[in-house]
Amino acid sequence: MNPGPLVEPIDTLNRDELARYARHLSLPGFGLEGQRRLRAASVLVIGAGGLGAPVLNYLAAAGIGSITIIDDDVVETSNLQRQVIHRSVDVARPKVDSAAEALRRLDPSLHVRTIEARLSPDNALDLFADHDVVLDGADNFATRYLSNDAAELTGTPLVWGTIFRFAGQVSTFVPGHGPMLRDLFPDIPDPDSVPNCAEGGVLGVLCGTVGSAMATEAIKLICGIGTPFIGRLLRYDALDGEYSTLRFSPDPERPAVTDLTEVAAACAAAAAPGTAAGPDAGIEEITPAELVGLGTQAVLIDVREDWERELSSIPGSLHLPLASVRERGWDAVAETIGHRTERGESPGDIVIHCKSGARSAEAVELLNDAVPPEVRLRSLAGGITAWSAQA
Repeated sequence: MNPGPLVEPIDTLNRDELARYARHLSLPGFGLEGQRRLRAASVLVIGAGGLGAPVLNYLAAAGIGSITIIDDDVVETSNLQRQVIHRSVDVARPKVDSAAEALRRLDPSLHVRTIEARLSPDNALDLFADHDVVLDGADNFATRYLSNDAAELTGTPLVWGTIFRFAGQVSTFVPGHGPMLRDLFPDIPDPDSVPNCAEGGVLGVLCGTVGSAMATEAIKLICGIGTPFIGRLLRYDALDGEYSTLRFSPDPERPAVTDLTEVAAACAAAAAPGTAAGPDAGIEEITPAELVGLGTQAVLIDVREDWERELSSIPGSLHLPLASVRERGWDAVAETIGHRTERGESPGDIVIHCKSGARSAEAVELLNDAVPPEVRLRSLAGGITAWSAQA
């Protein structure tokens, strides 16, 4: 099912455009009219990261007339393994600036608008209403559901993609023409229920596969060609080299989205470090400033991997990978801090940390039932990232 072309075509293409898009113009069912539709289209791309990079590159190359990029992050060295729109010289630059510059190099006549901010309940409805189609390459659940709800409220088509480790998914949601994200996944997961790419890893080339599929969906919608992934979830396993498709339908029992109240709460929780792992989850946290106040009284355990400690570590921290905690529980901790227990000393305060707080919260949750009563076990809120920021 295709809801039809999203935009009316511009009147003409100039000679340079005719030469540039010649391979499109010879495509059956696409041709000159399809290219003129692309040139008339306005697209919003959420995120200039792993998925946003190939989406932006291919949409700009295809001849989209206007692209808005929204992202609040800066380029980091670790991004360059997969975010191919950025270069080494762009490290520490806002991603929107780096991406916009790359797109203008590719197509000087492309209109590029940048928004150095997060998609939020305050700006989502206006942004969605101002564009013909939105592509969501966000890396967190709250933003994905915000995109879905904003699409449903404004009637804007949404192309959605996710990646994790060696697998990716793509679907297309067109309000009034098939099911939406909430028909497939009704409830917003907790912010830290799945590790992000920094913690779980991602195969760099997977971003190209999934991002290209997303860009293809946008082109099909704009031009009214082919069969978009409406009511279908494309799943790709890079290791097995297999694609599969899950078909799904609108849930007649699902309440319609009427406002952004629920998703606004999810966005606020995602933006607040430690929210998902707070007192309600039985996990006690400590701030970097409070950790400094403890001095040498606390035992600090780093549950990241070896290679992460080579990049940075907190002085005096002990190393115990999370995998060991999962496998051996408190025995692994006792062995790691054995120099204290052998002298008959109680470890007193134990603070566990990782990069951002998600893995350390999991470690505390795993250990809580086995911790001796004289030991106070806490997770470092915000991890080494927050500690480095205040150091």
